[in-house]
Amino acid sequence: MALPKHVKLVEVGPRDGLQNETQIVPAAIKIELIERLADAGLLAIEATSFVSPKWVPQMADSADVLRAVLSSPRRRPQVAYPVLTPNLQGFDAAVEAGAQEVAIFAAASEAFSQKNINCSIAESLKRFAAVVDAASALEIRVRGYVSCVVACPYEGSVDPQRTAWVARQLLDMGCYEVSLGDTIGAGTPASVRRMIEACASVVPIKRLAGHYHDTYGMAIANIYASLEMGMAVFDSSIAGLGGCPYAVGASGNVASEDVVYLLDGLGIESGVDMDKLLAAGQFIASQLGREAASKAARALLARRRAGEKQEAR
Repeated sequence: MALPKHVKLVEVGPRDGLQNETQIVPAAIKIELIERLADAGLLAIEATSFVSPKWVPQMADSADVLRAVLSSPRRRPQVAYPVLTPNLQGFDAAVEAGAQEVAIFAAASEAFSQKNINCSIAESLKRFAAVVDAASALEIRVRGYVSCVVACPYEGSVDPQRTAWVARQLLDMGCYEVSLGDTIGAGTPASVRRMIEACASVVPIKRLAGHYHDTYGMAIANIYASLEMGMAVFDSSIAGLGGCPYAVGASGNVASEDVVYLLDGLGIESGVDMDKLLAAGQFIASQLGREAASKAARALLARRRAGEKQEAR
């Protein structure tokens, strides 16, 4: 299959990335990061998560962040700001804050579902159905996530058919798109292809997205394998931020800078300005007091500094 000519990136750094940080990131920094990402050309930015601050203290300011982003004079009307809403309580709070798109997340692993949201897969789907019904009544779009689509930290390898079944349930429920998450980053191009083949047999490929963590350094390879299968939507995280509090050893999401570098090299349009993306990554990395995890960002910035030294001579 020919590679897609255009790819949509869903930036998950402000939510999926920052929620795993031990230090509390001020709301003003989160808002600035989101606005910088929008300025870079990203058209979908997962802004925050309406979850209990008891479990995810980093997201305690979710309502303040979303309200500020939606009312900002810098807001770009074409940019979507989905927020995570794991239950009706979170959904109601998100709606009150002005949410126009929400996301729900199931798992392809029973053990992970119990560890992550304290219920079985079947119970989680019933819970999410209520959220989707409420969203539908308000004409709010819903995106679905499936965690542990290839492997689970508790169960090991996950049957592709089980992943496909969960993805189909989310589609039938009313999700406009289903993001397939390799939560612990254990996938390889071969296992990812098998998983996508199973999912694409029950969900149109244009309704599927890839969400790959880079624990074993396979995320970019897995994205390329997904591109070869016709997938054209991918989640990524600025500066490679992220991890998973319920998956020990899982490193960050694939870095947005690395994905854009890949797409630019393949001649695939993403609409993202690399220079502005690099600046956004530098901004949040400096706020966190560390270097960005993106290899492309490190290399490009090093080359830029070398060029500046050469010109100064």
